[in-house]
Amino acid sequence: MASLVLVIDDDEKITSLIRRSLAFEGYSVITAANGSEGLKQLLTHEPELIILDVMMPELNGWEVLQRLRDGGITIPVLMLTAKDEVGDRVKGLDLGADDYLVKPFALEELLARIRALIRRNLETKEHISSKLKFQDIIMDLDSREVFRNGRLIELTTKEFELLHLFMDNPRRVLSRDTIMEKVWGYDFSGESNVLEVYVAMLRQKTEVGGEPRMIQTLRGMGYVLKGES
Repeated sequence: MASLVLVIDDDEKITSLIRRSLAFEGYSVITAANGSEGLKQLLTHEPELIILDVMMPELNGWEVLQRLRDGGITIPVLMLTAKDEVGDRVKGLDLGADDYLVKPFALEELLARIRALIRRNLETKEHISSKLKFQDIIMDLDSREVFRNGRLIELTTKEFELLHLFMDNPRRVLSRDTIMEKVWGYDFSGESNVLEVYVAMLRQKTEVGGEPRMIQTLRGMGYVLKGES
C-alpha cells in the first residue's frame, strides 16, 4: 500500500507541485490549505508523514505542530518555511518537528527527506514498546494494564478492547458500526445499546476524582478519544 502524505500549506503552487511530484513517486497525497483544515483531515486519515508550512492563516505551522504533539500524535512532521534563521529551526525542532526544509527547495532533496523520515518511522515502529499513550492514559498491551495519572484502572476484557480501539485511533471519529465491527464482530446479536453501556462504564472508570472526560460523543457521528474541548 502506498504511503499517505498530508501536505498542509496555503500556497497553491507549492501544494500542487508537491502533490504531483509525490504522486509520480507512488505516494498517496491529501492536502489542506490551512492549519485548521489540516487538523480536521487527521480525524479521518492517518498519514505516514505530514509536510507542514509555517506561515499560514488561522493556525500557523507552530500552532498546528504543538497541538499535534500535545495530543499525543507522533506522526513525523517535515516543516517547510521561507525563513532561514537558526532560531526558527530550533523552535520547530523543540516543538517536535522531525525535519526542516527552507523554501525554495529542490524536489530531489524534499523526496530524499521524505523517504528518510518514513523509513525511520517504520523502523521505530518495529522496535517500539508495547505501550500506548494518550495524554495521561497509558495502556500496556503485554500486561493488559491501563493507568491514568499512575492509577491502575481495572477493566474487563471487552472494556480493554474498546479502549484499545480508541487509543489506536486518537482524535479520530469512530462510527458506531465501526466500533461494533472491530470490538464485537459482524455476528454480534446482543443488546442494541451494548456500546453505550460499555462507553458509560469506561467513562466511570477513567473519570475518577474529577478527571477530564476523554471519550467524547459526537451525535449522529460516533465517538472520539480527544479529551475535553
